[in-house]
Amino acid sequence: MGVVLAALPAMAWAQDSQGQTVQLPQVNVRGDRPVASENTSTVDRERLTLEGVNRVGDVLRTMPGVFTRENAQQPGVAVNIRGFEGSGRVNTMIDGVRQNFRFTGHEAAGFTYVDPNLLAGIDVSRGAVTGVGGGALAGSVNLRTLNVDDVLMPGRSIGMLSRLSWGSNGVDFQEMVAGAMRFDGVGIVGAISQRSSRNYHDGNGDSVPGTGQDLISGLVKTNFDFGGGHSLGLGVVVYDNDFFANSYEQTVNNRTLTANYRYAPGSDWVDLRVNAYYNDLTMKYTGGTGSYVGRVIEDEGAGFDVSNTSRFMLGPVAVRSVNGVEYFHDSVSSRDGGVNPGSGDTSLWGVFSDTTFSYGIFDLTPGLRYNHYSLEGSGYLSSRYGAYDVDISEGSLDPRITLAANVTSWMQPYVTWSRSMRPPSLQETMLGGNHPGSVSSSYIPNPQLKPETQQGWEFGVNFRGQGLVRSDDVFTARANYFMMDVEDYIAARYVAASRAFRFENVDGTSKVRGFELEANYDARVVFASLSYTHSDSDLPSQMPGLGASQYMPDDVVSASVGARFLDERLVVGARYDYVSGGLVSGFNNSFTGPAVAQGGDPYHLVGLFASAKITENVEINGRISNLLDEAYTPFLSTTGNGQGRTFYLGTQIRF
Repeated sequence: MGVVLAALPAMAWAQDSQGQTVQLPQVNVRGDRPVASENTSTVDRERLTLEGVNRVGDVLRTMPGVFTRENAQQPGVAVNIRGFEGSGRVNTMIDGVRQNFRFTGHEAAGFTYVDPNLLAGIDVSRGAVTGVGGGALAGSVNLRTLNVDDVLMPGRSIGMLSRLSWGSNGVDFQEMVAGAMRFDGVGIVGAISQRSSRNYHDGNGDSVPGTGQDLISGLVKTNFDFGGGHSLGLGVVVYDNDFFANSYEQTVNNRTLTANYRYAPGSDWVDLRVNAYYNDLTMKYTGGTGSYVGRVIEDEGAGFDVSNTSRFMLGPVAVRSVNGVEYFHDSVSSRDGGVNPGSGDTSLWGVFSDTTFSYGIFDLTPGLRYNHYSLEGSGYLSSRYGAYDVDISEGSLDPRITLAANVTSWMQPYVTWSRSMRPPSLQETMLGGNHPGSVSSSYIPNPQLKPETQQGWEFGVNFRGQGLVRSDDVFTARANYFMMDVEDYIAARYVAASRAFRFENVDGTSKVRGFELEANYDARVVFASLSYTHSDSDLPSQMPGLGASQYMPDDVVSASVGARFLDERLVVGARYDYVSGGLVSGFNNSFTGPAVAQGGDPYHLVGLFASAKITENVEINGRISNLLDEAYTPFLSTTGNGQGRTFYLGTQIRF
């Protein structure tokens, strides 16, 4: 599968974390300081188009410090950052809307469901998040969907975008069509996407069962520019998918609603953003041979955030300050939910401030966030333990501070110290019920669970340069080493005295260390990118069946190289991915030490990609994933071998 680094254009279009589209001015790369306190990576629309994303995880695993749980049958994505996965340790969002759907089973603790065909970009933040999107332990991911300017060609007031692709090896056809218009300060976009795939074959030529899906999705968004700096965006994204996973036929329906207001009158003191949102995800077990047929789990979430960005001078010191508040509440209900909670509510609110002081070559960025969460609910525990109630709440003050020195026009070393908190989830706190077919295997809640906390350091350096080999080339890179010390990590264990399983806080300090590198070079004629991650973790292992292995591979490399011809109308390139072995969770019932084993065979994947612009409106693209048809089991795999050699052919029409 191909990856390309899109060059930095003189004029570009981008979206903020809430999906609002803004035009970016021309950037002087050499003179533009990177924000040292933000360890972020972004995948833009051009790369997604060229790569023709089949699964969101295919792209996320090319980013430093990021991996995903891989279930060949599961279309949802479970993001892992620096070895932390599930139950809100990573805040995953769609258009800035938290996706808090969780469930308990032989699987990741929850998934996020979005159609890759509707994506406009992906933003990843590693480490503690002080501002909007905080309240997680290890970072956040925002999956941005199409907006008006992703469909309209520059200078047009009305337009359409159509994508049709076909893939061998069970992928079959995928279609997406979108239309947009803008008039008198009003913009509107609508899109619909469909895919119906079959079981694929692995590198050995064996069919992997349950790997097909029947997906239809769509969106409608409206943007209003009222003048005077006032703007409003309204949107809805829908997702409906039928698939087979974890021994059951399942249906997932996801609805994401957004309202984004911005007031930017041109004053350095005021750039106000007010965002409100609602998300409703329902999972149904519609068929299968087990006793959970008929299970329905629903998560309804609603929230808002308010923030303002100010820029001013304090004598010779330039100041940029972001201050705000955010709140999120979700309600969980389940019917025939097995070990999942019967019903419950959680809420999280935070007040934050993040300010950068720039003086001479130095940037000092102190940030502070206060989090408060509450959790309450009730349910039927099991035939042995009866009913129960839970009502807990707690607060946390989480600081972060970064010092950076712009020692040259192209190099910026920095150091960050931070603290973050992750509250226990409803599923962990209110675990209950019996294992299907076994009354002796009981599960019990733990209302005394404390939140996980981490504090640690990050040492890194940013590089930004232009004109290294050619006058128009651009080079960017970021390398960093991080250390995270985790207290009160939550994992499941067997409680002999109760003859039951429950989640508990692990005593002592668990340590995670790692090195991350991201480098990109673009000289227009040629381009290249490199991502490397090394991980070292002694986190207590998750118990298989109440979660899933969370350890990242020891080493992950993703590299791509390509070239542009015929006035950049033809692009060709190749990608290489290497994933080593690493720790794999085993059964650990005592927490006396991580019950893990060195598992997973290393594997190498090679892909080719190409695109050709036939006219200004028509583009065709093709790629080959797993060119060498390697037989492998993806690291962090729940079930199913990786997909064998697969050919993709697609076209994009935009007018």
